[in-house]
Amino acid sequence: MNESAPLLREVFPDLAAELSTLLTAEGETELAINVRDLRLVDECRCEDDFCQSLRTADHPAGEPYPAGHRTLALSPAAGMLTLDVVDGRIMYVEVLYRAPLARGDS
Repeated sequence: MNESAPLLREVFPDLAAELSTLLTAEGETELAINVRDLRLVDECRCEDDFCQSLRTADHPAGEPYPAGHRTLALSPAAGMLTLDVVDGRIMYVEVLYRAPLARGDS
């Protein structure tokens, strides 16, 4: 775990709140609770203007996720939010086709 990375809720508070709400609505209570402790490890560097995806855990580039991986598509009011989850831990938040994320006052 990358303890030196900033908390997602401090960098992108609106996104963290939205993830928690959407996960609760999907019945993903444990994941909703865990959003509070997600860290912003890295932002996507693909340079596509529609992508604002985030890594929330360390993951070797180019390596597949291990067994226990699942993809969870959420239903936001705008755009797309998809999570990569491994053994109950959110590893990646795919944020596509949305207005620019609002940064917190940190």
